[in-house]
Amino acid sequence: MKILLTGAAGQLGQELCSRLSPLGALTLVDRSKPTRPAMPCLQADLADPGQLEMVLQRTDPDLVVNAAAYTAVDRAEQERQEAFSVNADLPGRIARWAARHDRAVLHYSTDYVFDGSVGRPYRETDSPCPLNAYGESKLAGERAVAEGGCRALLVRTSWVYSAHGNNFVLSMLRLAGQRLRLSVVNDQVGCPTWARNLADASLRLLTARLGQVRQGTTETYHYCDRDAVSWYDFAARVFAGAMEFGLLNAAPELSPVASADYPQVARRPAYSVLDTTSIRAAAGVSPAPLAASLHQCLEELAANE
Repeated sequence: MKILLTGAAGQLGQELCSRLSPLGALTLVDRSKPTRPAMPCLQADLADPGQLEMVLQRTDPDLVVNAAAYTAVDRAEQERQEAFSVNADLPGRIARWAARHDRAVLHYSTDYVFDGSVGRPYRETDSPCPLNAYGESKLAGERAVAEGGCRALLVRTSWVYSAHGNNFVLSMLRLAGQRLRLSVVNDQVGCPTWARNLADASLRLLTARLGQVRQGTTETYHYCDRDAVSWYDFAARVFAGAMEFGLLNAAPELSPVASADYPQVARRPAYSVLDTTSIRAAAGVSPAPLAASLHQCLEELAANE
């Protein structure tokens, strides 16, 4: 099987590189080269329809794993066109190409397609209602994939972090080196997800379900790691672990703050925990606990210093 991995330089893409290799011949593509692993990577702006078509014709993949995404939640409020170009138009074009050539797609979405009002973990069958432009663009991408008519697996996830890329863990460590005091939101609750665990879950889902998906069908699954926390709780865990691994000389003083009192451009759901029952049943996936996953991520960061 020939596999094309888009967004290969992103935090999820870099974890997917090694996980997808056993499934077949893997081609990587992104606007920039991955920092790890050291694998050849095509450089192209896939938001440009001409460049996308060129890459698809050149690689002729049996499966496109689309990890490319615009993830700047606040900036998307002013950059709607850029967000929709990457998060909606691109996956739609990939899905339509896959339908024409009888190929398959694995696409990723987000907990931010929900508004956080149900008060329990979100199921795949719950109606999306995004609060911000980023969530709207990701929901548009989900619909574009479904309407594209190909065989597709769609995985919604949440609060992704890793030892590379742009994410909450690295932002907190950077800010801890600059400030003595930090205020972090304590009334938004979700499940932090280590990118490596998401990549592992993706491999298990592909192995279990790819051959079962019918043409013109999109199967949607939720995957996030275990343990729901607020951003404030997550930050506290990051600083405690960073101190343990010597990544910080001293942790900043941490203060909880309500969303209403915190200067964020985009609204975010108050509770966006995802129900993982379906992916557990379909692929035998067991979401990993936050403590162990964060420990491994910080251990990797310490080893790279």
